[in-house]
Amino acid sequence: MAQGETVGTSLADAIRVDIGASLAGVDAELAHRYPGDPGTRQPVHTVYVPADAFAADTVRTWGDQALAALDEHAPDAETLARVLGLTEELAGPVHDRVRAKLEREPIEDLRIDFEDGYGPRPDAEEDAAALAAARIVSAAVAEGSAPPFVGIRMKCMEAAVRDRGIRTLDIFLTGLLDAGGLPDGLVLTLPKVTFPQQVRAMVRLCEEFEKARGLAGGRIGFEIQIETTQSILGPDGTATVARLIDAADGRATGLHYGTFDYSASCGVSPAYQSMDHPVADHAKAVMQVAAAGTGVRLSDGATNVLPVGPTPQVHDAWRLHYGLVRRSLARAYYQGWDMHPAHLPTRYAAVYAFYRDGFAVAAARLAAYVAKAGGDVMDEPATAKALSGYLLRGLDSGALDPAEVTAATALTRPELDSLAGRRPASA
Repeated sequence: MAQGETVGTSLADAIRVDIGASLAGVDAELAHRYPGDPGTRQPVHTVYVPADAFAADTVRTWGDQALAALDEHAPDAETLARVLGLTEELAGPVHDRVRAKLEREPIEDLRIDFEDGYGPRPDAEEDAAALAAARIVSAAVAEGSAPPFVGIRMKCMEAAVRDRGIRTLDIFLTGLLDAGGLPDGLVLTLPKVTFPQQVRAMVRLCEEFEKARGLAGGRIGFEIQIETTQSILGPDGTATVARLIDAADGRATGLHYGTFDYSASCGVSPAYQSMDHPVADHAKAVMQVAAAGTGVRLSDGATNVLPVGPTPQVHDAWRLHYGLVRRSLARAYYQGWDMHPAHLPTRYAAVYAFYRDGFAVAAARLAAYVAKAGGDVMDEPATAKALSGYLLRGLDSGALDPAEVTAATALTRPELDSLAGRRPASA
C-alpha cells in the first residue's frame, strides 16, 4: 500500500461502538477477576513456628542453626557441589550467597502457628500466646529485625475450633494495632478450607475488624490453605478451588498446598506422602489453573524428612529437599514450606541455582526480543513476559544482582516490570 493511500472498510462505526458497549461488562469482569501479578516480592518460602516456641530471637536462632549445619556438613563450595550435583561454575556463587543470606535474612516469611503445630490449649494460655506474638512482631518491625513477611496461622472455620480461631485472630490483630499498627508484610493463613462459605466468613471477619478499628476497606488479606479434597473437587464433580478465590472477594493473597493433610485425605500411606506424589501434582495443577492471572500466589508444601544426624544422613536429606524445591520451581511453584533450620541451606541453594543456572540464556533471549534481533528461538510477547518474570524473581530472591541483569539485558527494573505485566514493584 502506498503511503497516504486511503483504505476501504465496509462496517459502519456504529457496529464497532455497539460491540464495545456489549462487551463493557466482560471487560470490567476480566479486569476485576484477573488483574495479573501484583508486582510485589513473593517470599521463596514460609517457615512455620508453633506459637509456644516463638520468641524474639526465633529468626536469628534459625539462622544460626542453619549456618551451623552448613559449616558442619558443607563448609565449602566443593562439598556443597558434590552433595547437590552443582556445576563448578555454580558452586562458588551459590555457596557464597547461601551463607550471606543465612547471615542477613535467614527467614523471608514467618508464620506463627496456632493450628496443628500448636494444638488445643486452655483459652487463657492461647490468649496470652496471641498477645505475646503480636507484641514480639511489633517490636521486631519497629527495630527492623522482622522478616519481610510475618503473621499467624489461626485455627480453621470448622465448628469445633471456630470460636477459638476467631478470638486468636482478633487478639493478634488488636495487639498489633495497639502496639503501633499492622505491618506491611502481614500475612494471615486460613487452614483446612472445605467450602466457599468458610472463606466468606473470613472475609466478613476482616471487614468487621477494619470497620471496628477504622482501617481502610480491603487492608487485611489472607492465604487459603488447600489441605482437603473438597477444596479441589466438590460433591457435584466440579473443581472448587476457583470458587474459594472468588469467595475471598479480592482478599486472597495465596493458595498454600498442605502436603500431609491433603495426602492423608486421599488415603495415601504416610511413607508415600510427598510433594511429588501424583495426588499432590493433581491438586497443585488445579490450584495453578484456578489462580492464573488472579494475582493470587501459589506455594508448595514441605518435606518432613529432616536434615539431622550424622553427615551422610544430612546429605541424603539435603539431596531430597534440594530436588523437591528445584522440581517445584520448574513447575512454577516459587514458594514452599520449610520445617527445620537445616532446610534453609538447601532452600536457598535450590533457589539460587535455579535462577543462576538459567540466567544467561534467559537474559540473552529477552535482549534479542527487545532489540528485535532474532536468534535461534522465536519468542512471542507471552514468552518475553515469562522471561522478564523469571529475571524479576531472581532479583527478588537475591539470586541475581541488578547490575548483572541490566548489563546482560540493557533493561532497568521498571522496564522488566513493564515487560512482565507487573505493576511497579513496591516491595
